[in-house]
Amino acid sequence: MTNIIETINDPKLLGTSFEGDSWETWRAILSGAFALPMTEEQTEIFRRLSGGREPPEKRVSELWIIAGRRSAKTKVAAAIQLYLGTIGAELDGFLSKLSPGERGVVALMAVDRQQAKVAAGYARGMIEESPIFSGMVERHSADSVDLSNRVSLEVHTSSYRAIRGRTLIAALFDEAAFWRSELTANPDREIYRAAVPALATTGGMLIGISSPYAKRGLLYDKYRKHYGKDGDVLVIQGGTLDFNPLIKQHVIDDHMEDDPEAAQAEWLGQFRNDVEAFVKREVVEQSTRAAPLEIPYNSKHTYFAFTDPSGGGGDEFTLAIGHLEGEQVVADVVRGRRGVPATIAAEYAELLKAYGLREVTGDKYAGSWPSDEFRRHGINYKSAEKPKSELYLDSLAALNSGRVELPPDDRLANQFVCLERRTSRAGKDTIDHMPGGNDDRANAIAGLIAQARKPGHYTVRRKSKGF
Repeated sequence: MTNIIETINDPKLLGTSFEGDSWETWRAILSGAFALPMTEEQTEIFRRLSGGREPPEKRVSELWIIAGRRSAKTKVAAAIQLYLGTIGAELDGFLSKLSPGERGVVALMAVDRQQAKVAAGYARGMIEESPIFSGMVERHSADSVDLSNRVSLEVHTSSYRAIRGRTLIAALFDEAAFWRSELTANPDREIYRAAVPALATTGGMLIGISSPYAKRGLLYDKYRKHYGKDGDVLVIQGGTLDFNPLIKQHVIDDHMEDDPEAAQAEWLGQFRNDVEAFVKREVVEQSTRAAPLEIPYNSKHTYFAFTDPSGGGGDEFTLAIGHLEGEQVVADVVRGRRGVPATIAAEYAELLKAYGLREVTGDKYAGSWPSDEFRRHGINYKSAEKPKSELYLDSLAALNSGRVELPPDDRLANQFVCLERRTSRAGKDTIDHMPGGNDDRANAIAGLIAQARKPGHYTVRRKSKGF
């Protein structure tokens, strides 16, 4: 029975996908993770990229690989998935732990739908090129392959629901540092918590392969706790050239000159030092009322509103309406809609009128169409005086001091928690969502807080010390 190194080296199994010396680092890492014999050169590579730890004496339960861009991470993940679902499933005794009629799953979790297609494409290509593996296919779809050995190879986007309750032979996390969800601020940890019990029956492996990002999240936690330390969890860290020596050095040098902090993460495999969380989850949770989601209109209040228009696509067209109670900004309503912008503008105009409003402030970069649409429905649209990054910075003191009441909206809370503070080389701070994320509802709240600070709003019931 061939091991994983013999499998990727055998053209009858994985074709020519891993031919050549440029794959030597990957061979060294996989040899270490699966406790296989290594050459002196491979041992030196392993120790250098594992923080100086000794090679494991038995296969590890978890393997985490932190690698720069263009390191063939997804291709390698697909190859590991295929091996663990076929030869590895039998060699490690995973199949014997399945109950009669039970099907084991090797799940590869991708950052988004497009990356899932890429991973599935790699696996499908390797199967088609192999006369042995192709003969094991019973049926296949766009995101799964059922094999004749009672194992299914599945590719999913990053959601814990995809693996909860399944019997996993192995789980692979592709680009876990960049997983995003509108339903939770920590999708990486949620999926990890779902994967661990799903692997309990078979004792299968959990493998994460990702470029690094900020110093937080599951990938960073694994690095902080296990890098350079002996044990059942192996953490590897290296730059692009460690994994793919065919990349030209000048490509990396150009990026280093343009944006050193970003390039260190993308090409050198180092976690970023210039990205921090904008606001703590505890602050957001303490600012959130238990109920209701929306507070009805009350004639004793004077209301104000902020909107973040969207021209369509993946962004939400959002609106926040609030009032002041003493020094506290109460967000009565926060709504987010996707669809035809003109239709949403008409809906929001009626909502504004229901709260006695004939004016709304909105994103200054949205162009003229929001003003035109709201005017058609009797609402005056005023452009915000500041861009959203400055609105966020201005709102932080109010949030930290408990002078904001937020509705119990999970998407809103997660957007706030996932906001990032980035410091440029010139020392200027900017606040924005994470790559691939959204902040439309949070932006509407930040704008609402700014409206509360304007003269004429902050005059409710008792003298204020201001924000």
